[in-house]
Amino acid sequence: MRVLVTGARGKVGAAAVTELQRAGHEVTATDLGAPVSAAPVPGAAHYLQADLTDAGAVHAAVAGMDAVVHAAAIPVPVNHAPHVVFSNNVMAGFNVVEACVRWQVPRLVNLSSEAVQGAVFAERPQLPACLPIDERTPATPQDPYGFGKLVIEQWCDAAVARSELSVVSIRPSWVQRDADDYERNLGPIIRDPGQPSLGFWSYTDNEDLAVAIRLAVEVPLTGHEVVYVAQPDNATNRHLDALVATAFPDAGIEIRDSSEPAQGVATPRSGIDSSKAQRLLGWSPTRSWRDVLDDDGRQR
Repeated sequence: MRVLVTGARGKVGAAAVTELQRAGHEVTATDLGAPVSAAPVPGAAHYLQADLTDAGAVHAAVAGMDAVVHAAAIPVPVNHAPHVVFSNNVMAGFNVVEACVRWQVPRLVNLSSEAVQGAVFAERPQLPACLPIDERTPATPQDPYGFGKLVIEQWCDAAVARSELSVVSIRPSWVQRDADDYERNLGPIIRDPGQPSLGFWSYTDNEDLAVAIRLAVEVPLTGHEVVYVAQPDNATNRHLDALVATAFPDAGIEIRDSSEPAQGVATPRSGIDSSKAQRLLGWSPTRSWRDVLDDDGRQR
């Protein structure tokens, strides 16, 4: 298929480009940065510079595509003014969805976020009633990033109601790219698992996420499906109920049974249940922090 990947120079977008090309798709990569003036690397995806808040640029990029992977966004709400995060992300998402509808693109893969659930960037602390989080967990974001992601998901609902577009919205957890990412981000949690985690000790491997994105491009479906994507284990050596009891002793969080398999390994489960992604997409996560870090959170 001809696939456009937005945010193609970011962590998630770059991995998606590589995975889609590996599967034989014809990929066009787009981002804000200027193209390299030198001769292109053989086999590299065609690069198109575009500001996704410019509707004309988006329509030009989307025309003729069989699928679009929308991975572009300001990724957190803490490094820009709130209005910049919200307006950039929502306008870019709006333009991508609208262009897909108008150009009759069959499939959109929308990169949403675990922040839609609401706990991660909440100004007033809020916790879910049940863990692991899954698609039934109410979406109650307070911040401009998480709320913007929810608005885009709702715009996807509107799009499938008025067109033949089908959408998969993927909500990844904290994405880890390489061993340095794992040690810097998860190492402190592994060493001190009793500290509160508003991502509930979940994480997502970037390469496994890229596979989920590629499967979401390819899987036959209609309508709009929302799925969480996270590794099946948590970022500690402790069980989820023990983590919750230590970190949130008075919160009354229920630990419910999870249908997610542990990939044949008896490791403590994640605070996010990705079983829907496994059922719907055929996604089988293969990576763990244990592949690159020891039990003290240091690189092997």
